[in-house]
Amino acid sequence: MRVYPSGVDVSSSALRFLATRLRERRRALGTRWRRLNAGRQALLTLAHLRNGQPYAQLAAGFGIGSTTAYRYITEAVGLLAALAPTLAEAVRAASMKAYLILDGTLLPIDRIAADRPFYSGKHKKHGMNVQVIADPQGRLLWASPALAGAVHDVRAAREHGIIDALTEAGINCWADKGYQGAGGAVRLPYRGRWKSLSAGQQAVNRSHAKVRALVEQAIATLKSWRLLRKLRCSTTRITSLVQAVFTLHLASSD
Repeated sequence: MRVYPSGVDVSSSALRFLATRLRERRRALGTRWRRLNAGRQALLTLAHLRNGQPYAQLAAGFGIGSTTAYRYITEAVGLLAALAPTLAEAVRAASMKAYLILDGTLLPIDRIAADRPFYSGKHKKHGMNVQVIADPQGRLLWASPALAGAVHDVRAAREHGIIDALTEAGINCWADKGYQGAGGAVRLPYRGRWKSLSAGQQAVNRSHAKVRALVEQAIATLKSWRLLRKLRCSTTRITSLVQAVFTLHLASSD
């Protein structure tokens, strides 16, 4: 293994945030000594999440073993995931918004054809379904736990309680045709072929599409963390990774 200088494009505020949380955890546990200090452990974790580098490469660069790198990263990810806001907290924080935008995205995973529960017929690939809520400017407000890719968006929204939470809060939510039948506060475009729609319905759908398109900025924000572009870990760990990335995004935005 050859080692070379490299960099990671994350904000210093995210690094400081994670390093501070790790120092607090070490004090709570009474940890006396580790191979890496809290700042280096935070940098190791950010390099993994942002660049998607495997443990062996990171371990060589930081001068530690692969097992130690895995343990340090897993600890930091779990700590970050526990700090992620809940849906209720996100909706409460967004209560003054005029409306919100809801959409689902697929995080690709390295599964084979036999793993049918993870296969998305819409995207024609295996992955995990994550629901994303954005504000009217396209800023990421909340990311859901990950479900198997075969789960449709409207079912995922119901399972996470998104529709009920938004309806109870009285916040209108724009979504695409994948949420047909959602009801409540979810606003959908008119169904049918374009030529079969009236001029008024076409105008409504055009306006709806312009509003809803901004959610792609929130999804791009999530996937700017390259690890989420192709996940090669156990599917049971993906929710923690998504929540960790979301927490770091919020820390960088403050």
